[in-house]
Amino acid sequence: MAPENVPMWISLIGNFGFPIALTVYLFVRFEKKLDKLEATIMELSEAIKYQKNKKGM
Repeated sequence: MAPENVPMWISLIGNFGFPIALTVYLFVRFEKKLDKLEATIMELSEAIKYQKNKKGM
């Protein structure tokens, strides 16, 4: 990397680094919440099946 390109890279990191880091952080958090939601839906599905079997449906 040539020394004359250093200010350009600093500018690019300053302009795009924070939004990219924030997006990655939010995607990771969102993925964890989706995993929890999926597990909860599976538990609910099992509870509904159990109730249906219990009632003889």
